[in-house]
Amino acid sequence: MSYDLSSNAPQARIRYVAIGDSFSEGVGDERSDGSTRGWAGLLAQGLADATGEPVQYANLAIRGRKMRAILEEQLEPAIALKPTMISFNGGGNDMLRPQTDIPWIMQRTREALQRIQAAGIEPLLIAGADPTGGLPGGSRTRAKGDEMTVAAYQLAAELDVRFCDNWSSVILKQRGYWSPDRLHLAPVGHRRVAANVLQTLGYEVPADWEITAPAVPKTSLRQEVRYTREHVAPWVKRRLTGRSSGDGRSPQHPEFVWVLPGGSAPTT
Repeated sequence: MSYDLSSNAPQARIRYVAIGDSFSEGVGDERSDGSTRGWAGLLAQGLADATGEPVQYANLAIRGRKMRAILEEQLEPAIALKPTMISFNGGGNDMLRPQTDIPWIMQRTREALQRIQAAGIEPLLIAGADPTGGLPGGSRTRAKGDEMTVAAYQLAAELDVRFCDNWSSVILKQRGYWSPDRLHLAPVGHRRVAANVLQTLGYEVPADWEITAPAVPKTSLRQEVRYTREHVAPWVKRRLTGRSSGDGRSPQHPEFVWVLPGGSAPTT
């Protein structure tokens, strides 16, 4: 089937924009050219396949962004694209800092969701998956994530917003769903999250999606030392020097691209 994707073509029925940090950018699910796909890109493809219609998709998320930056840099540009749906996830990088103002994060989340609703757009609240089982000192971050997830359930119910809770997923806590840095999802983890979001929206998961991760053996002491050197130490250095993995980066899809049914490549 052919589609009119020219500049004069009518807008797609589903126009989807993702905002957030590395989770929504798709870090851990890189293509051969280094660009990311991630659960949001997979979601756009899943929506196109489920409806049999082209979907317009944009992604303004940038790795390393904390809540304030997401709101200041991404929220209004996302609304200006006039989508039908915006997925919102934020606070993950805030949780990794020693001091985390959870009431402030949830109040900003409330304001963002209400701003999206006021623009006549459907907000979709997303909780990221829980990486803390593989992180040093992960229990402190897990407690923050648990608290934020409870608050997110309450907020979503109050505002009548659909909420996809990946944080509480026991399956996604398994090591096989995570990339070598243990902080970002592996490709199969992104597929699992995309499947969760599709189901939250009331669509079936494509039968050909592999969403079950292989078992991962327990790491040796040597592997733990290597992990600390290659992943933990650079992260700590960035925190101490006030730098971010997202410094100098721009959104991968700041404008809509077309995602076609059947897995065709996104088209500008």
